[in-house]
Amino acid sequence: MSQYNAPLRDMHFVMKELAGLEQVVQLPGYEEVDTDLSDAILEEASKFAGNVLSPINFSGDQEGSKWHDKAVTVPAGFKEAYTQFAENGWTALACSPEFGGQGLPKLISTAVNEMWKSANMAFSLCPMLTTGAIEALMTAGSDALKQKFLPKMVSGEWTGTMNLTEPSAGSDLAAVRTRAEPQGDGSYKIFGQKIFITYGDHNMTENIVHLVLARLPNAPEGVKGISLFVVPKFMVKDDGSLGERNDAYCVSIEHKLGIHASPTAVMAFGDHGGAVGYLVGEENRGLEYMFIMMNAARFAVGMEGVALAERAYQQAVWYAKDRIQGTELGVRGGPKVSILKHPDVRRLLMSMRSQTEAARALAYVVAAAMDAAKHHPDEAVRAANQAFADLMIPVVKGHSTEMSIEVASEGVQVHGGMGFIEETGAAQHLRDARITAIYEGTTAIQANDLIGRKMAREGGATIKAVIAEMRKLDAKLAAQNGADFVAIRKRFAAGVDALEQAANWIVAIFKDDIKAAHAGSVPFLRLLGIVAGGWQMARAALVAQEKIAGGDSDPFYAAKIVTARFFADHQLTKAQGLTDSIIDGATGTLALAEELF
Repeated sequence: MSQYNAPLRDMHFVMKELAGLEQVVQLPGYEEVDTDLSDAILEEASKFAGNVLSPINFSGDQEGSKWHDKAVTVPAGFKEAYTQFAENGWTALACSPEFGGQGLPKLISTAVNEMWKSANMAFSLCPMLTTGAIEALMTAGSDALKQKFLPKMVSGEWTGTMNLTEPSAGSDLAAVRTRAEPQGDGSYKIFGQKIFITYGDHNMTENIVHLVLARLPNAPEGVKGISLFVVPKFMVKDDGSLGERNDAYCVSIEHKLGIHASPTAVMAFGDHGGAVGYLVGEENRGLEYMFIMMNAARFAVGMEGVALAERAYQQAVWYAKDRIQGTELGVRGGPKVSILKHPDVRRLLMSMRSQTEAARALAYVVAAAMDAAKHHPDEAVRAANQAFADLMIPVVKGHSTEMSIEVASEGVQVHGGMGFIEETGAAQHLRDARITAIYEGTTAIQANDLIGRKMAREGGATIKAVIAEMRKLDAKLAAQNGADFVAIRKRFAAGVDALEQAANWIVAIFKDDIKAAHAGSVPFLRLLGIVAGGWQMARAALVAQEKIAGGDSDPFYAAKIVTARFFADHQLTKAQGLTDSIIDGATGTLALAEELF
């Protein structure tokens, strides 16, 4: 079984050459940051990921979290790793300096977070949810709530959760029935049950800060009647010390396909008189505030897809180099060779590599856009970057996670029968990846958001602007010599044409035949993910060629061009087929009578 080694060379390349790290660190608010600091942070993060988190990934999966008497114990080594994680300041990277954070760019924290997720995804979920809770409190919390909770959440002394889902309210949050009763002193009593609560209870920190959706008396029905509340595990006194236990308990944890080390809790609020909670922001705006957490979490889950694909790829490469099986094709009587010599194993590994690199590049570019949307001094530039990020976040989430399932499955295939055996470690990556396309909004939910809120609502303005940017690359590709660039240009141009055709159809049909549009929504999300990934790989190939032409002999650049060529030949070629299924596929999807299923 291989241990994780952060792909620092590719991370640095993408950050600097594609995402524009130098421009990001010059944005207002990042005056204390430069590229040297970024390099140092990534180097230290890679050591922590490889030396501390990776070694307890497999053992944590095998042991799993345990529930007993309304309390959860994490696997051996997790508590110690988390203490070290917090003491080293990793919980505070992108948080506001006002509450003890380091205020680093989203681009840098994205690369660091990828390392945590690759090294140990189950561990990484705890700080990920805490970050989302911090962002919601920063945006909507009162000064009193911020002062009471944020410093210790930012420092990692306390962790945070998000409590949306109920047994009868999954994706349909209008069905939330948890209730909040005003107490007259500014507090509320919370009553209800929440399910699928990641790290809803654990023994790594002394307190857990739950953000809970609930309804006030006489609140309107539907999503307009949901409010958001802070419900701490232990009450917090005015001096910041902990008081009595709140009436918020984990009554069981789920037994899951993957992420075994991450406790997925069933939380009961108010079984013993009512859990004390505090309103966040205004009444009946809870879903709006919770979406702040969900947007952050959706991008982060997309990074889980990138991270697990990277981990599966590393595992498969290690095995392919080590496994001796068969002779090399075309060599009569030759010696036994590693399976890396076999063409189909090469195809599988290149598929894994190219898709992972494309998804990483797209995600980092989106992270840089999020930085510009928040910090750029020009309002028009901020707006354009926000529109791009809004369009692409469901793609980063939906496409990257679906990709990771495919890549992890290919990793099992590289191992052959041994991939089906738990001890090799390949199976864990596939099991862990499967949830990523489900939680924080399934791929269909991401696709519905993409074609509805992000495209049809604005008449396709942003997607058309993105396509126009993609087309600007054609002249640069045409200026390059060699078969690789001829192929990349041809495949990319065809992919952009297919994307434009499908996007125009979605926008045109959305109002008149919404079911047909939604029947093609997931294929469209995948189409945009593939073509946007091809866009970034083509950009990467151009940078690599420029470096080579300038005399740089680093083999990384030649490998980048080969990988981009493979992506063009094996992924971009899917674009027209996806477009055909988007435009013509609704009939077959919707025609069968329900009684025939």
